[in-house]
Amino acid sequence: MAENIEGVFLRIREAAAKAGRDPRSVTLVAASKSVSPEKVKEAFGAGLSDFGENRIQEAQKKMGALSGLPLRWHFFGHLQTNKANAAMDMGFELIHSVDSVRLLNILETRAAKAGKNQRALVEVKLSAEPSKHGVQEEGLFEILYASRGASRIKIEGLMTVPPYFTGRQEARPYFARLRALREKAEAEGFYLPHLSMGMSHDFEAAIEEGATIVRIGTAIFGGREK
Repeated sequence: MAENIEGVFLRIREAAAKAGRDPRSVTLVAASKSVSPEKVKEAFGAGLSDFGENRIQEAQKKMGALSGLPLRWHFFGHLQTNKANAAMDMGFELIHSVDSVRLLNILETRAAKAGKNQRALVEVKLSAEPSKHGVQEEGLFEILYASRGASRIKIEGLMTVPPYFTGRQEARPYFARLRALREKAEAEGFYLPHLSMGMSHDFEAAIEEGATIVRIGTAIFGGREK
C-alpha cells in the first residue's frame, strides 16, 4: 500500500506541475468505503491522514474502531436528512454532500445545539444518471444564499461526481463545469476555495481543472472488500 500511496502522490505532483499549480494545494483524501479498519490504519502508517466515507453507519463503526488515531474524516455520500443529526455529532472534518436548503438548515440547527462549527461543500449534480446525487445547477444559488444566514455551517466549495469513463480525460468537461460554477458564485461574492472532484481513474484531469480535494480509493486500497 505504501507504494500505491507514493504512486498517487507522484501523479498529483505531475498533474499539478502540468497545470502550473503547487501540489500542496491539493488534498488527498483516501476513500475508505468498504475498507477494513486495519487497512485504514496501514494507510495512516504510510503517511495519510484524511479518509472519506460514504455511509453513516459504516463510518460510525470505523471511526470508533480507530478513535485512537489522529485521523481527519470526511463524508462523501448522499446525506439523508434523517441521518443529518448523526453526521453532525460524528465530528467530520468536512461534509462534501450538502444538496438542499433543508439539509443545510437541519445541520445548522444541530450544530448550534451542539455548540459546533461544521465545514461543508455543496454537491452539484452535473450528470443525468439516476444514481448520482446533488443539487441541480439551477438550484445551487438557492443553497448558497441560504448559507449566508447560517452561523455554524460554513460552505467552503463545491463537489461533484461525474459519470464513470474508462479514459482519464473524458470527465474533464464535468470538472470544468464545476470550476465555472465556482467562478460564477465567486463573482456573486461567495468565497468557495475548494473543489472536491476527481477519483482514481480521472483525478489528473480534475487537478488540471482546479480540484483542491481528490477522493482516491482503488488506486490506494485496490479492489473493494465485501
